[in-house]
Amino acid sequence: MFRDSTNLFRIQVALLVLLLSITFFSFQKNHSTPEPYVLNYPAYFGNRFTIPADNPTTKEGVYLGRKLFYEPRLSRGNQFSCANCHLQQRAFADETSLSMGIGGLTSRNSMSLANLLWVRHFFWDGRAASLEAQAVIPLTDQREMGQSLAESVLKLKKDSEYVQLFDKAFGSSGITEAGIVKAIAQFERTLISSNSPYDHYLKGEYQPTEQELRGLKLFMTSPSPSKNIRGANCAQCHGTPRTQIELFHNNGLDSVFKDKGRMAFTGQEIDRGRFRVPTLRNIAVTAPYMHDGRFKTLEEVVDHYNEHIVPSATLSTFISDATNAPGGKSLLLTAQEKNDLVSFLHLLTDSTFMTNPEFSDPRLQSKRP
Repeated sequence: MFRDSTNLFRIQVALLVLLLSITFFSFQKNHSTPEPYVLNYPAYFGNRFTIPADNPTTKEGVYLGRKLFYEPRLSRGNQFSCANCHLQQRAFADETSLSMGIGGLTSRNSMSLANLLWVRHFFWDGRAASLEAQAVIPLTDQREMGQSLAESVLKLKKDSEYVQLFDKAFGSSGITEAGIVKAIAQFERTLISSNSPYDHYLKGEYQPTEQELRGLKLFMTSPSPSKNIRGANCAQCHGTPRTQIELFHNNGLDSVFKDKGRMAFTGQEIDRGRFRVPTLRNIAVTAPYMHDGRFKTLEEVVDHYNEHIVPSATLSTFISDATNAPGGKSLLLTAQEKNDLVSFLHLLTDSTFMTNPEFSDPRLQSKRP
């Protein structure tokens, strides 16, 4: 009798252990640690970037962010997504001067989202200090997507797929406002453009044409007429391999500013008419140009810097002092030099960036993390 009771007890213990093991491994399967996402970029881009400690980049988070980037339910009336103003085929810029949102046209041109990993101040005026902070603004702005994050959470909670995706990316916290912006920021950090002919040239894998080489030399050279050195002066603001420097400049568009630029954020008079220096990566496909989209072609942009700079109190000295002629009041490039410069700018087009399926709308694919 005693032996039978002992055996029964042992069987009960074994069944309990088995049940606990099944429960544990089931929990592990459904709540596994997100897998780190490896960011691939050339060494010459440098490592000067910061990823928030509370938002590491993971495969699960990136996939969720990618899905949210194309999700119209994040907008009032389910009409717009981030992708409406940032088109992959245009290097995640818009094809219009100003973008259309819930409340009408936006106040500024939609910038390309290429290589945001290295950017420290977002928007034309630099008012957001992280991609997480940046994401909140267009999502909730009444002119853009016009919906509170709280309302977005309620919508997504009705979708079982999103419940699972948030669980995979962020664990048991579920669908939250912070999770929405964190996931979008993770995806945007992966939007790295580094496969243009210019990149292949930097790696010794492409030989530019004579015209492209002349344009490159002009691009990288500051003019010095006293030394008979001609240049287009572009490298002052775009001289890194990423063609972007963390600066804000008044680049001579106006003398009276309808848009105060960075001054609207800082309140400092010195920032009147200053705007963030954007990357020139994929510049040939991101027209129209400038914060208000006033220029339709690269040729118009080059003409502006060459002969149409408008003086004002905050005009960048990088621009005001640049000339290719003794005593000149403008850059004074020749017609051939301008053509050469534009030829080089086309070398910055990364066609794979605009067709990469890892950046496209996942609703059009069956791929899952």
